[in-house]
Amino acid sequence: MTEKESRKRRLILFLVLITSFINPFLGGAINIALPSISEEFSMSALGMSWVAMIFLLSSAVFLVPLGKLADIRGRKRVFFYGNLLITLTSILSALAPSGSTLIIIRAFQGIGSAMVFGTGVAIITSVYPPGERGKAIGYSVTSVYAGLSLAPFLGGVLTQYLGWRSIFWFTIPFEFLVLWITWRYIHDEWADASGEKFDWRGSLLYVLSMTAFMYGFSRIPATYAIILAASGFTGLVLFTLFELRLSFPVFNISLFTRNRVFAFSNLAALINYATTFAITFLLSLFLQYVAGLSPRDAGMILVTQPVVMALVASYSGRLSDRYEPRILSSAGMAIIVGGLVMLTFLNDQRPMVYLVINLVIVGLGFGLFSSPNTNAIMGSVGRKFLGIASATVGTMRLTGQMTSMGIATMILQLFLGDRQLTADYAPEFLSAMKTSFFIFAVLCTLGVFASLARGRTRLR
Repeated sequence: MTEKESRKRRLILFLVLITSFINPFLGGAINIALPSISEEFSMSALGMSWVAMIFLLSSAVFLVPLGKLADIRGRKRVFFYGNLLITLTSILSALAPSGSTLIIIRAFQGIGSAMVFGTGVAIITSVYPPGERGKAIGYSVTSVYAGLSLAPFLGGVLTQYLGWRSIFWFTIPFEFLVLWITWRYIHDEWADASGEKFDWRGSLLYVLSMTAFMYGFSRIPATYAIILAASGFTGLVLFTLFELRLSFPVFNISLFTRNRVFAFSNLAALINYATTFAITFLLSLFLQYVAGLSPRDAGMILVTQPVVMALVASYSGRLSDRYEPRILSSAGMAIIVGGLVMLTFLNDQRPMVYLVINLVIVGLGFGLFSSPNTNAIMGSVGRKFLGIASATVGTMRLTGQMTSMGIATMILQLFLGDRQLTADYAPEFLSAMKTSFFIFAVLCTLGVFASLARGRTRLR
């Protein structure tokens, strides 16, 4: 490898690390700012949750089509315009005059996030060989957790002293740096599926079906929500049948039907995120409404989990270049189960050190799971499918996060209805929180078996 190639790899990794930091930061910092946003715009608990959920929803439904588009038109191009969209929507979010306007802007910001996350890992996989790929992916995952780590603390500080809008202003200089470097120095497009036709009809069916399913799921048990979720699920079945007939599908179903490692690794990722993402959301509300902490103090406690994730993820990524990713990932999920079980016993009488220990355990498990699992997925497909594989990783992550928030929101609605959450409803909230953690622990246990079922991983 020449010095020029080495510099290009380092520059690309630097760009991906920045974007891997910014996107989860935008999601995580908003969680700590939700009470302040709710107070300013007089939003219900359900409306408040949608400020966070709409970002995940739009990201999840657009990841697969945009990942395929990147394979055809060029991953750098999609990566660049995704960052441009995030920059514009960050400015607009900081200027939002109402809660409904903020939710709409966040939907477009989620599309930008899909464009970035659907290409970042694929670009890394394109330029790093198998023997070094796990380490590079580990750094990327570490950057994600660094964003999550700073999000509660820095988001809490920004919200308390400068207001929640400052969260969006904070990210803009980083995005400008990424745009300038990408435009000036990155010239490769990595369009390994160039020449294929883009499946617009399949993409439209996928986006509409995923939107209906995930939105409907988040509003259950309402009757219309059940109908909407069922319609969305039916649409996804039709999408699968439609894609099987095409020469150039937007999503190659055979990646799941003929690739055991790819299928079960993605299933494990889906379950893992579905059982962990809402932890920060629920604990943020617990610390501020039940424990009575300020946004800054709540953020200082919640930073524990992602800090541990960041410390472990880089090392576990390097380990996955040498040892079986299936064993590392499965052990990580088993550790998470233990942390979730302990969280079901959390209440306002427990000392704060009990919560911190729980966050350390969950962070350790998540850090051990994520990098090896991502390395297994990206290493199980050929170069032609790297964009769609990267998009699938992101889709599993975001769909899992959306499912996690959907479960938490559904349970909150069962216990609280549409009432605005205040300290007066602390007992009802505690019951909802414990129920959520119990469901997450059961699902995560199933995820351990899904992770083990993938079989031996052979990285390409």
